[in-house]
Amino acid sequence: MLVDAKTLPTLETPRLRLRWLTEADVPALYELFSNREVTRYWSWSAYTELAQAETLLRNVHKFFAERSLFQWGIARREDDKVVGTCTLAELSGQHRRASLGYALDRAHWGQGHGREAVSRVMEFGFTTLELHRLEADVDPRNAGSIKVLEGLGFQREGYQRERYFLDGEVQDAVLYGLLRREWHLPRAG
Repeated sequence: MLVDAKTLPTLETPRLRLRWLTEADVPALYELFSNREVTRYWSWSAYTELAQAETLLRNVHKFFAERSLFQWGIARREDDKVVGTCTLAELSGQHRRASLGYALDRAHWGQGHGREAVSRVMEFGFTTLELHRLEADVDPRNAGSIKVLEGLGFQREGYQRERYFLDGEVQDAVLYGLLRREWHLPRAG
């Protein structure tokens, strides 16, 4: 999987550029992951210090070098500002699968940016990486994320009770999966 690559390739969409995250993006990562609305259904608590975003960036680079995680910054094409992330985690070459994750700045919710970014990463996963399966877990109360996944063809496969414990709250998870043969390339127009 991208054996000789030093960074992730940039993935283009009509409105977005999914690109390698750099030190210059640390403030945007902090802004994103310190927002309690964004992290409400996330698997970790909202950031409270810039150092947490610095650690995230170091881990993104480290895990890419190990080829176990590919995390792109979702940047607006007009100014290249990072407004989210889209991730393929738990990459398994042997089993040809990955877990999909994404986060988007609150100001960009409801505009189709999440679907646009996720769709492009799915295409990369199924074509370039030749994955057989993508999977995701989502809090059952996260209607927006569920709408993105189901709109892109993911099927609900299971329900995990009390999977996460964050900020004094127990959270369930709904499991979704999509097989390559079920995926359809987006059509232009």
